Amino acid sequence: MLALKQSLSLPSLKPIGEYVPPNIDNLIAWYKNQAGLTFIDPVPPVLVPTVSVWEDSSNNSHDMVQATASEQPTYVAGALTFVSANQQNLQTTSQISLTGDFTIGLRIYPSVVNAGTFLADNTTGGELFKYTSGTRISIKIDASSATALDLDEGTFGDDYLIITRSSNVVTLWKNGVAQTGTTPTLAGTADIDAIGIRRTDTDPFDGTIEEILIYDISTADLIAKLNTRLASL
Repeated sequence: MLALKQSLSLPSLKPIGEYVPPNIDNLIAWYKNQAGLTFIDPVPPVLVPTVSVWEDSSNNSHDMVQATASEQPTYVAGALTFVSANQQNLQTTSQISLTGDFTIGLRIYPSVVNAGTFLADNTTGGELFKYTSGTRISIKIDASSATALDLDEGTFGDDYLIITRSSNVVTLWKNGVAQTGTTPTLAGTADIDAIGIRRTDTDPFDGTIEEILIYDISTADLIAKLNTRLASL
């Protein structure tokens, strides 16, 4: 029996309401919680749908898609689940390029200690954002070497994360708290082509993602508002 592709208005599993993002003119891409999803109908004994499209709710047409069934993430309890063994991922239809300041907000939960790449471009030597341990995210921008963003304390879990670049200084925020131990200076263009993998990477992502917002600015007000949003999911 063939699986049927449907675009569904999925029921909310959490009371998220009608959220309007801040600084809408600077919102480059928005992969909204429980919205804009196209998935393959579950066919017994498979009871969980797989996601083939996660639309960009910013209306900037940076939709994330995956036509290969075995590489489609699954939709479980209001989140997209990625399994690294299956190299599950989504690829953008239009590259995101961040040339200056940026703010990236995520509600994300790595399922293993070194959970792998959650955002990246699609080249051998290009950009990536990757969990490399329970306390470290590795970031690579343009021609730079991979650089560590370390937690000041604790470990990663079911978190809301924000990664900012302001005047080339990169800062990681975990659950509303800036991690000030490592704040590298990284210039250049951060290109994003994929969620869950870098096509040439050996470290695809293991875990779940509920929402991603990407901006081409970084301000204290925006960070505060995104922390409030992501904490509510």
